[in-house]
Amino acid sequence: MTLYLDLLRHGETELGGCLRGSLDDALTLKGWEQMRGAVQGSGPWDRLVSSPLQRCARFAEELGARLNLPVSLEKDLQELHFGAWEGQSAAQLMQTDAQALGLFWADPYGFTPPGGEPVEAFSRRVHAAVLRLHQRYAGQRVLLISHGGVMRLLLAQARGLPREQLLNVEVGHGGLFSVRVDAQGTLSEGA
Repeated sequence: MTLYLDLLRHGETELGGCLRGSLDDALTLKGWEQMRGAVQGSGPWDRLVSSPLQRCARFAEELGARLNLPVSLEKDLQELHFGAWEGQSAAQLMQTDAQALGLFWADPYGFTPPGGEPVEAFSRRVHAAVLRLHQRYAGQRVLLISHGGVMRLLLAQARGLPREQLLNVEVGHGGLFSVRVDAQGTLSEGA
């Protein structure tokens, strides 16, 4: 049986355009508007699943209350931990750590930011969470509220992209995409 996942990226946050990773910053007013606008006219969903970080979870709670849907938090759907790079923008890193940033952009699986989570471990964590969601909710349509890295990972797999192209997947704030997960955990894009 298939699990239907709609993937929603959180909106703009207070820290702006930096690598947030595990930092727990809040949405801006614009971020709230981006997310509310993204789900308008979408669904219906059977339930909501969210990263526990507030930039995702607060919106999930609001939407769940408005739609009278159950909300669950899934720790393994948090963003990649960027280690020493958290809180810094790409522009800042170009000034201080350009070579390492270039290595990460060229092959995120082959280079880990200093003190960060390897993308291979991040991938295993996210895929294990998706498999658990399939076991619990197969046959249902679930709105998954998460992060750019999580969504890039799932969309890259659904699109059959090589690992090196992970960071080429565009996922804007408030972006909404649909994937299907089959019983083997294989992802394909579309409703």
